[in-house]
Parts: sequence; structure tokens; C-alpha cells
Amino acid sequence: MLRKIPEVRMSTASRSRSALVAVLFVLSATACGSSSKPSTSSTTSTVPGSARPALSGPLNVFAASSLTEAFKTEQTNLSTSNSGLSLTFNFAGSQALVTQIQQGADVDVFASADTKNMKKLEDAGLVDPPRTFARNRLEIAVAPGNPKHITSLADLERSGVTLVLADVSVPAGKYARQAFTNAGLPAPEPVSNELDVKSALSKLTLGEADAVVVYVTDVKAAGNKVEGVTIPDAQNVVAVYPIAVLKAAKHAAAAAAFVDEIATGGGQQVLKDKGFLPPS
Repeated sequence: MLRKIPEVRMSTASRSRSALVAVLFVLSATACGSSSKPSTSSTTSTVPGSARPALSGPLNVFAASSLTEAFKTEQTNLSTSNSGLSLTFNFAGSQALVTQIQQGADVDVFASADTKNMKKLEDAGLVDPPRTFARNRLEIAVAPGNPKHITSLADLERSGVTLVLADVSVPAGKYARQAFTNAGLPAPEPVSNELDVKSALSKLTLGEADAVVVYVTDVKAAGNKVEGVTIPDAQNVVAVYPIAVLKAAKHAAAAAAFVDEIATGGGQQVLKDKGFLPPS
């Protein structure tokens, strides 16, 4: 006759301990599994500038002619840390650049010497919201030694003084005429109206003008080729420079990174070194 094996009954305490062990095992396995998944939180450094995407690939930048020296210096600086970047610049009067953009030019970034021309592109829905990145002021440029003894805007209206300005459609030309108005003077009568400040300045360095009204930065860039005559604050005009990414930009990521570099990155020091005022 078979012997009946007695049923083994677990005490309540034993069952509780077993259940606890099972729960701990599941929790441990879950924790181990989750540790292998990438964290959803950002690990990007918060140091200013470190979170900017790398600048790479081709980038077409349209910029006001007064930015020529600053942007070319920035190009040299960027090339040392962004070997994959290929910058192509088109420098001209802001009004001319806007016309080219409206006609479908291949552009990634536009930097203007005034807000009026940038607004034309904003109103047409062609650019992302612009950012102010610099300001500038006017100065009279004369030949070295100031042979005509020019000391003020009023002197530019003397008989025998050959004055050249940027055209009224050009930001610098518009600002210059505003400065004459601020000084209580009649509208100037230049012998030539140039389509950008660099062209106006070249008239002076070539001996075709006695004086021009350009930006402080243009006088500084010309070095010993010209001499600057200060325009008093009460008569002067402050130019505001905005920059924006084109909505049709073919290289939008690099364009946004370039705008960041100019507006808040190393470009700010370059602009300061060239004589520009900070954006605010």
C-alpha cells in the first residue's frame, strides 16, 4: 500500500517573503533594462556658443558693403574651426541686394545696413524673423591732411568743395541727408550719387572728391588713405543692422548657425574691432 505524502503548507510569513523576493527581482530586471536606453534629457553644454551646430557646407551670404571687412575677417576666423564651411559673399548696397533677392537670387543669409530694406523682405514673407546684430554711425571722410580744412557738415556746402554721397536709395545716403537736416542745413548737392558706401569712398581715394559722408567703420577700414571728421551726436544718425535667414535657404541649418555666430558669437568681437557699435 502506497504511503500518502503529507501536504506541505507554507505559512503566511513564508508566502509574504516569497512574494517580496519576486517583486524585487522584477524591479531589478526593469532597472537594468532601462539603464541601457539613451536618456531623453539634453546633455548639451550650457556654455554660451557650445550648443551651436557646426558650420559646414556651402553658404551664400548677401551683406551690405559696409560689412565687407568685418565679414571677411569672420570668414577667416570661422575657417580655422569649421573646415567644411564654404562661404560666398555678395557685398553691395542693401537696396540692390533686396532687389536681387526679390528676383530669386540663391541666398541663405541677408545682412542689411538698415531695417527698411529688411522689412521689404519680411513683408514679402521671404525671411525668418531678423535679429539686430550691430549699429553704426556716420563720419565725414576727407583726404589725408584735410587740405580743404573741413570741420563740419556745413563746410561740405562751401563753394569749391567737391562732395560725393551714396545715393538716397542707399542706407548711408539716406542717413547722410538726414544728418544735414538734423544740422539745420539745406539738402546737399553732391556731384555724384554712388550705389554703395565703398564706391563713394573710392571717389575720395581716387582724388575725384574732396569729402564724402560714410560710416565710421568705412573711415577706419580705409586706414591712412583718408582722414575722419567727427559729426556731432546731435546731428549724427545711428544705423541699425539686422540679419536674417532666407525662408528659401538651401542650407538652413548652416545659415542659422552663421546668424547665431554673427549676432551673439565671435562675430560680435570682430564687429567691435572694426568700429561697429553693439546691437543695443
